[in-house]
Amino acid sequence: VQLQASGGGLVQAGGSLRLSCAASGDTFNNYAMAWFRQDPGKERLFVAAIIWSGGITSYADSVKGRFTISRDNAENTVYLQMNSLKSEDTAVYYCAARRGRLLSRAPDYDYWGQGTQVTVSS
Repeated sequence: VQLQASGGGLVQAGGSLRLSCAASGDTFNNYAMAWFRQDPGKERLFVAAIIWSGGITSYADSVKGRFTISRDNAENTVYLQMNSLKSEDTAVYYCAARRGRLLSRAPDYDYWGQGTQVTVSS
């Protein structure tokens, strides 16, 4: 499956952004989907994940209550709605896919998008 992330940009602290990740090349609802983020020189960190049906989600503690992951299987797209953004949310955000159950470690994901930069100014 190929993934294409979009929607990043520059936003002030307290603002909102919605990231999108469009999938192609395979049956989208075979995959659990996730968002990770990464600062330069640091490891890629889990942000949120959603099971193939959308019925189960998981979030990093740092984003709970502020970010919402969702998916539209008819549109082959997963979203990350980010509200109440903080400067520490600044990073490159990556979408990822794996067959099977929802997991939160980057090495467990087989397919990755190209990343989209999110910058939050304080």
